[in-house]
Amino acid sequence: MQLVESGGGLVQAGDSLRLSCTGSGTAFSSYVMGWFRQAPGKEREFVEALSQSGLNTFYGDSAKGRFTISRDNAKNTVDLQMSSLKPEDTAVYYCAVRRTGGVFSSAREYDYWGQGTQVTVSL
Repeated sequence: MQLVESGGGLVQAGDSLRLSCTGSGTAFSSYVMGWFRQAPGKEREFVEALSQSGLNTFYGDSAKGRFTISRDNAKNTVDLQMSSLKPEDTAVYYCAVRRTGGVFSSAREYDYWGQGTQVTVSL
């Protein structure tokens, strides 16, 4: 399974940004998909995750009310729509796959990772 993130960039506080992650393979629809982020000098932080069907979402504290995860199993993609961005949202954002069931917030529960995409939010 290979994951490729895109959509990162430099934005101003209050702006919106949409990240996308494309996965390879034919079993994409059977995987739990998650987004994490890591700021310099900090641990990897859970952002949001979505069940295989797309019906169950699990939010990290940073995502509540501002970020929305979605997936298109026909296209092997999972997106993260971010709004009202703040400078503290600055981080490398990673897409991750969990091959078995259950939506978890711990990075160690995920099996495959993308290379990450940088999001920088300026004042």
